[in-house]
Amino acid sequence: MAAGLTLRDMQRAAAATEHAGFDGLWLTEGGRTAYTAATAAALATENLTVGTGIAVAFARSPMVTASAAWELAEATGGRFVLGLGTQVRPHIERRYSAEFDRPGPRLREYVGALRAIWAAFRGEERLRFKGDFYRFTLMTPEWTPGGSIADPPIYLAGVNPWMLRMIGEVADGLHVHPLHSVRYIEEVVRPELAAGGAADDFALVCPVMTATGDTDEEIETEREKLRLRLAFYGSTPGYSKVFETHGWNDLQPRLNRLFAAKDRTGMAAAIPDEVLDTLTVSAPWDDLAESLMTRYRGVATRVVAYSAVSNWRESPDVVERWAGVARAFHAPGQRKGTPAG
Repeated sequence: MAAGLTLRDMQRAAAATEHAGFDGLWLTEGGRTAYTAATAAALATENLTVGTGIAVAFARSPMVTASAAWELAEATGGRFVLGLGTQVRPHIERRYSAEFDRPGPRLREYVGALRAIWAAFRGEERLRFKGDFYRFTLMTPEWTPGGSIADPPIYLAGVNPWMLRMIGEVADGLHVHPLHSVRYIEEVVRPELAAGGAADDFALVCPVMTATGDTDEEIETEREKLRLRLAFYGSTPGYSKVFETHGWNDLQPRLNRLFAAKDRTGMAAAIPDEVLDTLTVSAPWDDLAESLMTRYRGVATRVVAYSAVSNWRESPDVVERWAGVARAFHAPGQRKGTPAG
């Protein structure tokens, strides 16, 4: 997973990711756009799956997103995965000056619009999409990209039950939030996806926060960083369902109050070892791959190393350590296991 890199740096990071033996690279969106980053990554690699994980949906018309995804699918020969999410109301309304009303139904309709636009691009049907939020009724030959590209897979991000059911209904996969546990996936995510009619080959992409090193001291330093990261994620009310699954009902409101008070030290201290060990993976480098596979085998379609790219940008020699983790996932006895994304 990578974000915030210049296009040249993204090309270098993508090439390093492929060389290290990872199966895929997921580009998040923040201060830099996900689609330009994906383009840089795609043109620097030959076999790597390149996906947005996620791009902000409502900041763009579905027509703009459909065109960008079409071109990336074409450029990669089918290696591109379109990952979309709603973001949160303040960002959509105040940063992008876009509509956020009824985000769940809006995202469901967004997916339907994408599929209708792609069908029109291929000339399979006239563009006549009319919904509650979007209307697309004009597609002339001059504005069609050409070609006969298969629909890129669409993975959506969601946390709460209604959104998960909708994702099971309309998408090809789910970007699980980095703040998650296996219990939350088994007790909340899977049943809701099934209720939405998710197909047997529906993909679960799980970014995992890890604390690793060669010594106990190095691992503990990384664990302390993860406490604060979990605290920041957990301060958002929308992610409270993960805590509630474990009976930690008072944790999210407490983190929210500490965040409002700008008490970073208090936020980190509010994450006890039980929470840290449930929501992240701590292991020495030599044991990290096995720890990840043990936790996520049969749970995730792809395990995403949340911090790998940022780790090796800080310490280039760490690339080889992550390459060892990727090799372990691809060892002969693991070929039917979970891919490393």
